[in-house]
Amino acid sequence: MSGIQIWIDRFWQDLQPTPGRLGITLRIVLATILTLILVMTLRVPSGAFALYVIFLLVRESPAISLRSGVVAVLSVSAAVAVQLAVVIVTDNDPVARLLSVALVTFIAGMAMTSITFPTIGVILGFIFSSVIANWEFHKPADTLVKGSLWVVASFALGIGCAVFVEYAFGSTSPVKRLEEQLQMRYKALEKLFSSVASDGAAEDIVAARIQVARLAAAGQSGMQTLYNGIVERNLDRGILPAASRVHITMLAQLTDLTVAFGSQIGAVNPQIRERCARVARQCQDLIMLARATHHQSTFIRANPPLTLLDRIETILHNLQSMPNDIGRTEDKEPATHTSERAPLLVPNAFRNPDNVAFALKLSLCATICYVFYHAIDWTGISTCVTTVIITALSTRGAINQKLAQRLFGCMIGGLVLAIGATAFLFPHMDSITSLVVLVAAVSFLSAWCATGRRFSYVGLQIALAFYLVAFQGFGPPTELAPARDRFAGILVGLIVMWIVFDEIWPVRTLTVMRRKLGSVVRNTAMVLTLGTARQSRDEDLRHADVLRDQVGKIVAELRTLNDAAEFEFGLDRRHQTDTGPVILRAAFAAAAMFWNELVFLRSRADEDSLNEPRLIEMRRALASELNRMSETLAHEDTDDTYEPATDSSLFRSDILEQSRYSDYVRITLDRFHELVSVISQLNSRTVEISAPLTAKLSDALPGSDGN
Repeated sequence: MSGIQIWIDRFWQDLQPTPGRLGITLRIVLATILTLILVMTLRVPSGAFALYVIFLLVRESPAISLRSGVVAVLSVSAAVAVQLAVVIVTDNDPVARLLSVALVTFIAGMAMTSITFPTIGVILGFIFSSVIANWEFHKPADTLVKGSLWVVASFALGIGCAVFVEYAFGSTSPVKRLEEQLQMRYKALEKLFSSVASDGAAEDIVAARIQVARLAAAGQSGMQTLYNGIVERNLDRGILPAASRVHITMLAQLTDLTVAFGSQIGAVNPQIRERCARVARQCQDLIMLARATHHQSTFIRANPPLTLLDRIETILHNLQSMPNDIGRTEDKEPATHTSERAPLLVPNAFRNPDNVAFALKLSLCATICYVFYHAIDWTGISTCVTTVIITALSTRGAINQKLAQRLFGCMIGGLVLAIGATAFLFPHMDSITSLVVLVAAVSFLSAWCATGRRFSYVGLQIALAFYLVAFQGFGPPTELAPARDRFAGILVGLIVMWIVFDEIWPVRTLTVMRRKLGSVVRNTAMVLTLGTARQSRDEDLRHADVLRDQVGKIVAELRTLNDAAEFEFGLDRRHQTDTGPVILRAAFAAAAMFWNELVFLRSRADEDSLNEPRLIEMRRALASELNRMSETLAHEDTDDTYEPATDSSLFRSDILEQSRYSDYVRITLDRFHELVSVISQLNSRTVEISAPLTAKLSDALPGSDGN
């Protein structure tokens, strides 16, 4: 299968219906129609912004939609206020305007990486660079000031309509919906593996594989959104596992691998059928989510896992080894932070040189584009600046992924839909009814694509390109040049970002993945040291809450980065795409170890064990080993490799003779050895993954999560 055909098939797969997709799409369309009617009735300038911001609203729950909407309006207001302050204080000095673009985009870049609401940075940079550019033209100050204030009003109008629709038709029971989503996937997996194990009819296996493929196409983002809504509303999680965020990520990866396995099924030998039967039984056990014996597993695991079935069994083993509860059953506390408890600033973010480097690169690209389009007096390509700001990500692969999707989306929304409507539809439209029908159709297409798994960013760009071209005033557009100019601006921004982010100052996706894996390993080491120091139990548990929140988010982010690695180019692209899955498996193994330690820490039945000197000694030794392991992961270009310590140096053998502690010691060491076995594969440049398997896996997977 050719590369182009693979991407066409993936895009088509991404457009297939998935659970909850139609509801979100219809809510976006309804909010768009309400906003359009109000914009045209009240004659609000900058109507394109009002319509586009609807797509950016967070829809985890109505309350979160309101909160994110307020944050967005405040961010827009801050950008406009800073713009007016620059103009007033410097008396509209051209040099000051240029320097302000460089400074504000640098601040926006730092905000994207240093605060827990990165959207603030995107909106700040996007709006400021748009409104400050208006002062480059010789227009009355009163007109420019009013235009800037109308931008705030336009954003507020779009967000207000979107929030209203979410409160009227949004999700009311996210716990129940998430339970259904998880159970639906386990049932689909159980059906497929049962069909294979029983040597069922080919059509039954194909039907079961199609069902799993559709669920895999939905990815993890929808389930993570539901879980975030549960946390924000402080709901009782019911039968949901305590490690829900990590559980969701592992389950999403499991469905991906199952689709690839199902696409390769031919003649199945008895041994494979027996293994599939075991997998089916384990999936059936996991359907109820609650499990009494979380650490038991009967899987035959390869070391390292080289086949798809090996990987499926490994992930299921990790899912089973993680506890279903964390010991504090009386409060059913979710395993993450609500926005009220989460700190605004990411810990040590301003001290991280990678964050500063990212902000400098973003500022450099935005400033170059700003100077370029004003120097050649081609204001129509101002989209080059916005391209830099809204597609900026930390890794080379992720940026390439966004740039490609932005280019593709703008071709559809700007060159095809907007120019097509301008040439063939707008001349024959004489009422707001026809305009509403056209915008509803475009917004439905955009929202459907935007709620997909792999190509969600395409949908956002279809909407943005169409709105910017179609809504130049309150009458129908009569020129085709704006669509051409905006597309040219995107190309300019793409070239500048490629030079700065990819050629001058690249950051490989694999490098970031190794660092984040190191963070998961360090957090596991930290939870091992909790309870060994002289501090109160409540302090230990508060620290554990912070760590488990970080582990869940990092593991979910690692899966997204693994998908972005496919967009890496260069001589070592094969190494990156092969090593990414190994890093992801290591993260799953580390997460399983983390959650087993967390249940030990929080279990009131094991409080006396925390003071056992031999266990304290063992946990400190394991923490030291994990810290040494994380240091090795952070330096991939050196010859340093991690050499694990012997068991005799980690614990005293006599503790195994006491039944009170022997089970915990064996389980802990088993999790540690599993992590070591995966980490050892990262010591060399050659990852032990067969070429045919990698190619088949790439072809069979339905896609990856969008950003």
